[in-house]
Amino acid sequence: MAEGLGDWDVLIVGGGIAGASLAYRLAPHRRVVVLEREAQPGYHTTGRSAASLSENLGSPVIRALTALTRPFLADPPAGFSPVPLMAPLGWLFVARADQRAAYQESLAEAKASAPHVRELGRAGALALHPLLDPDYVAHAYLEPDAMALDVDAILQAYYRGFRAAGGRLIADAEVRAIGREDGVWRLDTAAGTIRAPVIVNASGAWADQVAALAGAKSIGLVPKRRTAMILDVPAGVNNARWPEIDCVSGEFYLKPEAGKFLASPCDETPSEPTDAQADELDIAICVERIERATTLKVRRVERRWAGLRSFVADRNPVAGFAPETEGFFWLAGQGGAGIQTSAGLSATAAGLILGREWPALLTERGIAPANLSPARPMSPAQPGSAL
Repeated sequence: MAEGLGDWDVLIVGGGIAGASLAYRLAPHRRVVVLEREAQPGYHTTGRSAASLSENLGSPVIRALTALTRPFLADPPAGFSPVPLMAPLGWLFVARADQRAAYQESLAEAKASAPHVRELGRAGALALHPLLDPDYVAHAYLEPDAMALDVDAILQAYYRGFRAAGGRLIADAEVRAIGREDGVWRLDTAAGTIRAPVIVNASGAWADQVAALAGAKSIGLVPKRRTAMILDVPAGVNNARWPEIDCVSGEFYLKPEAGKFLASPCDETPSEPTDAQADELDIAICVERIERATTLKVRRVERRWAGLRSFVADRNPVAGFAPETEGFFWLAGQGGAGIQTSAGLSATAAGLILGREWPALLTERGIAPANLSPARPMSPAQPGSAL
């Protein structure tokens, strides 16, 4: 017979950035446990993140949640982290001559959400990133306030605060069955049985599967594979102060990373929930796009990996109680923005669970609980602009 793991107020299923940040918010107010299916939290999408913060990516909801997150990560509470969580990066958006319409649309959106954005033109772009091919770049703008994020430091900081407030993390605890009786959920896991009146479904690519175990309605979540790789820089080149490059049409990005480059073809290949692996074709596509846009000649790919980024139809996160399933709270569908929205989304979700006031910044931007609710119309996610 499985070991009993006790009674709690809130069970969070999933120990990645969504579950960790919400656990941090809730632990001072409720008895909270996080259940992680792997041996350590952050193994899947969180640990494979490109780790940047831009207020110029994603839907208006994502941008607002990012704006809520920035001040927290820039100046966290005392004792939250022994190291800085963000570092200056800068984000350079480039476009070819045939992408002028997409560039103008991207620039207008950027200026609306990131007010320090400025146009550079070809010469300005080449001055910031000398490897860009002059024949490729026709238009460019810079988001100077974009930041590099220390994903591991952020994740561990949330967990330190969570544990200090009395929370418990249980690893190797894949959920196998879920039932509800007399207003209390009972979860049978690989680590034992556990009970609470509220479940938070923060299980990433597995969120619809967890919902099915609980009898909750699917939100049409679609995990999509995203490929990344580490490339060498040319001999004698120091790229430490160069910005990240992103194509306005979402064809690639190229980011300085510890004396190397981190690159991606910005792929979105639908996938079953799994331990995602990089596909050789996606690697080749990425190399071709990088070599087309820059003078960089890729001699070898030092390291490659893939992660799953999960979306619903409108590409907004889902945060709220399932209307048809008592005590079942969704926290899913961050679509690759989980790190850069973590503080804002977790504060918002905690407010919904604790019955607190809706964040003023979201209200100012016309975003209401209905924009995140699992009760809004759902269908499988469709291809869209890369995040």
